[in-house]
Amino acid sequence: MQSTFHTSRLSLKKLSTSDAAFIQELVNTPGWLQFIGNRNVNSAEDAIAYIQKILDNENVTYWIARLKGSLIPIGVVTLIQRDYLAHPDIGFAFLPAYSGTGYAREATEIVIQALQAENASLLAITIPENSRSVKLLQTIGFNFEKELQQDGETLLVYRLWR
Repeated sequence: MQSTFHTSRLSLKKLSTSDAAFIQELVNTPGWLQFIGNRNVNSAEDAIAYIQKILDNENVTYWIARLKGSLIPIGVVTLIQRDYLAHPDIGFAFLPAYSGTGYAREATEIVIQALQAENASLLAITIPENSRSVKLLQTIGFNFEKELQQDGETLLVYRLWR
């Protein structure tokens, strides 16, 4: 999978342990905690361990989205092959200050373009309460497929490409 992407406003590069401070900040934002869950990343050491766990898992890829020019990290786009899904799951999370700016859409779409050649289907999951995520998925072209129960939680499964 491609390691870097560029749009008119963003540069995306695969996650590395040098992103620990940003990851610690992101995973402790209210939106992450509410819609993704607490990852117990409370220190620089926790962040490095969290990143290393991601890097060691061949079924998980994270790209850090940075503002072009300043290279300030503002969000992530993720690709995860989950045990309970037949196809990869794309996800995204951005710092609150960059919410509603189109950055999540821009970053996610550039990754999707690269994935099109490699995947017959691409999925995305979210919880029903995450209306902003649902709206973005629909805007990008994902279609609701089904509800799924996983670890006692209801997940909405969306599909792109059939």
